[in-house]
Amino acid sequence: MTPLPPDAAARLLGLIGLGVRGGGVSIGVDGTRALLQRRECLLVVVASDATQRVQDKVVRLAKGISVPVLVGPDADSLGARLGRPATMVVGVQDRALAAGILAVNRDP
Repeated sequence: MTPLPPDAAARLLGLIGLGVRGGGVSIGVDGTRALLQRRECLLVVVASDATQRVQDKVVRLAKGISVPVLVGPDADSLGARLGRPATMVVGVQDRALAAGILAVNRDP
């Protein structure tokens, strides 16, 4: 998986931080899987250094139900921005936030 350029990664982290404060995201494998299973997840952001467990449990499920998967910065950077330890995956359930994150990916 190839990570985003540094400037795009910084914008992505800023948007995810807003989503956390606004309650529009779920952090971690279990929470993201639950969103996906309830069909409430609109976008999955996966750390560039995600483990095989994340690939098996989250990415495959997301792709199976046609939820876009975006490769973000590494797990340490993602977690640090969220005030948490290394974070492998974030599920986005807010429509506007998902659109903003996808726009960052289109226009790095």
